[in-house]
Amino acid sequence: MLAFACLFLSAAGLPGIGDGLRVPVDAGVVPWSSLVRIQIPGLSRCTGVVVAPRLVLTAAHCLWSRSTAHFAPAGSIHVLAGYAKGGFRSHTVATTYRTAAGWRPATEPPLFGTDAALLTLADSVPVPALGLAEVVSGRASLAGYNQDQAEVLEADQDCLLLGVAYDAAGNPALRHECAGTRGTSGGPLLVQVDKGWAIAGIQTGAQRGRGGVGVPAVTLRALLDVHP
Repeated sequence: MLAFACLFLSAAGLPGIGDGLRVPVDAGVVPWSSLVRIQIPGLSRCTGVVVAPRLVLTAAHCLWSRSTAHFAPAGSIHVLAGYAKGGFRSHTVATTYRTAAGWRPATEPPLFGTDAALLTLADSVPVPALGLAEVVSGRASLAGYNQDQAEVLEADQDCLLLGVAYDAAGNPALRHECAGTRGTSGGPLLVQVDKGWAIAGIQTGAQRGRGGVGVPAVTLRALLDVHP
């Protein structure tokens, strides 16, 4: 297991990382249908994944404004299911959210291992919910709304989880070699298990090249367990 040191960096010179490895996928087909586009006007566009009809996981940093040093109001967080080229299957907003224990905004280096948030939504999202799988190695897929192709859902469907490392605060984080750029933050690292597709982690940071780091399922499970 490795400490992060300078291994993982917020990607610079983006978009375009992993171009050619990422391919468009159908936002209406399992498991991609469980992904949602997160939009906060004037702040960010990220990716999320549905874990219950009114619960979505995403990256905590997507909800934080560096310019104002405040979190976005819950009602400003728009969640679009089945989004593609301006159309979508459903739309709702968050009513509240919480971040993973130990995450602090604007920390340098970033706390990749706890950079997760759980959104509670005003309405149910009519898509399949995915469960968690505490898998840290083996084959995986990463999908999201990449900044350079933001109008379609793209995925690297054949990449590897590379095990656990630790962020600057000692939190475990999930290393991977999957291709993704800005906009995939909050997108799930998907693995196939006996019961189908499951979430091994969510993307929180990209390298200057293929690969990145995310919040592992063990931390996401703790976040879900404290949901009221």
